[in-house]
Amino acid sequence: MRGEPSCPKCGGRVRAPGLFSDTWQCALHGTVHPLQPVVPPSVEALGVVVHRAQVPVWMPWPLPVGWLFTGVACAGDDRSGGRATAVACTGPGPLGGPGELLLIAEELGVGLGARYAGIDGPDPGPHICVDKHPHAKVLAAGRPTPLWHVEDAPPDRAVFAGEARGLWLWAVAWPEQSGLMMYDELVLTDLREAGAEVDLLPCGALSPRILGSRTTDDGRDAAR
Repeated sequence: MRGEPSCPKCGGRVRAPGLFSDTWQCALHGTVHPLQPVVPPSVEALGVVVHRAQVPVWMPWPLPVGWLFTGVACAGDDRSGGRATAVACTGPGPLGGPGELLLIAEELGVGLGARYAGIDGPDPGPHICVDKHPHAKVLAAGRPTPLWHVEDAPPDRAVFAGEARGLWLWAVAWPEQSGLMMYDELVLTDLREAGAEVDLLPCGALSPRILGSRTTDDGRDAAR
């Protein structure tokens, strides 16, 4: 599962800093924070991302009954640190069948959350209406955090977004019905502050969602 860094916005190839630029470059998006290659989920892989991250690494904690940690991704390099993180969890959906949840924390403009959400990016601002009551709330690091439904997302998923600790927080659930779990005031922990109990984290097989495909379940391109 090793690979090369890629663009967090489109998954395309990026050019490393060199003679003509001191930043990572995508031919389509210009300067980006490179998405590091995704490796199979393990406590060790999670620890690498947690150590590097300059933004929260959100996870439902404790995990809901029957749920497993199924992947982690990080955008950034050794110099800048992780400027966006994504954690995947998989388990029984609220209406039966399997469900998947990605939680993304990122700085303004990184674009990783929009890629997972399947919308034009880089940020959720144009796709949420904060003048209305929030559609869901989570408890993020002990603080009530409102989330709004993100419009224009593909119909195969439910997407919510808001702010936590001054950064974007995205929640993307598959299938769309699994978004119901967001109405139960999910408790999120920033794993940078978690204790040794993380060593007992149950791990499952790598979720294909964390690889960042821009297509919907019926094969259509989700990027517009």
